[in-house]
Amino acid sequence: MRKFESAEALEAEVGREVAVSGWMTMRQERVNLFAEATDDPQWIHVDEARAQRESPFGGTIAHGYLTLSLLPRFFEAEVAFPFARMSINYGTNKVRFPSPLRVGRRVRGRFTLLSVERLADCVQSVWKYTVEQEDGDKPACVAEVVLRQYY
Repeated sequence: MRKFESAEALEAEVGREVAVSGWMTMRQERVNLFAEATDDPQWIHVDEARAQRESPFGGTIAHGYLTLSLLPRFFEAEVAFPFARMSINYGTNKVRFPSPLRVGRRVRGRFTLLSVERLADCVQSVWKYTVEQEDGDKPACVAEVVLRQYY
């Protein structure tokens, strides 16, 4: 766990990879639950037999937004801001899904701090979040995320 005790400590890490999460396996059950929760039961996500027969990926794949939604889980397990009373997701500047995430693959998050800006009531930080796949040549997701840590 990487803990930032002050805004100055955070500023000192701009341009560096700050944390790498542990691995987790993308399971079909998680994909099915996400499909149900978001009303997106596209066969490439939930129909294992058809995906194995017809998909160019050779099996089911996770939804892109499911992959993106894992990032807070990975981030919060590795990075903390004790100097702040709360931290919020302020938004995303850019999101890309360079490679499909195959069900059964292990993934983890990598976090690089791009910038820090002090505002009146908070510190705004911009992060490059990357979801990498074990044995993958491209990441499953790359996002530029804006966080605010309020005093």
